[in-house]
Amino acid sequence: MTEVSAGRVDAFADPGRKVIEVGGIEIGIFQFKGAFTAFENICPHLGGPVCQGLMLPRTVDDVTQDNVNLARSFSKTHHNVICPWHGMEFDISTGEHVTTKTLRLRKVPVRVEDGEVFVTVPDRKHQHVHAWFTGERQRPPRERGTSDRT
Repeated sequence: MTEVSAGRVDAFADPGRKVIEVGGIEIGIFQFKGAFTAFENICPHLGGPVCQGLMLPRTVDDVTQDNVNLARSFSKTHHNVICPWHGMEFDISTGEHVTTKTLRLRKVPVRVEDGEVFVTVPDRKHQHVHAWFTGERQRPPRERGTSDRT
């Protein structure tokens, strides 16, 4: 894995983000309340450029014990990024989908040293997620004269 500089801390808005590309891998680096996180720019839903989506505070409903919705407000402690392809929302601090906690963005190690933000780029490119849903992924080579049919 290769570590690269993503820029100076003061070049990032808070909340804010920067998307970089290194060796064919796009990485979104986010800052929220002074903390940095980074994720590969691939939505687990259909492979969209999730890190380039709209960033908004999480919407919170104030609900009573008898399920009466009193009000809707914006969270002061959680911020989401919304995939521009299909509106999937992910917490920029954890990478988790807002309702399906098992669905998450792929984390990339990030650290800050002497006012500089560094990310560790994975060695491999991940196959585009969309290919897994459409069946367009490449199959491993098979021996000559064999068949996929059973």
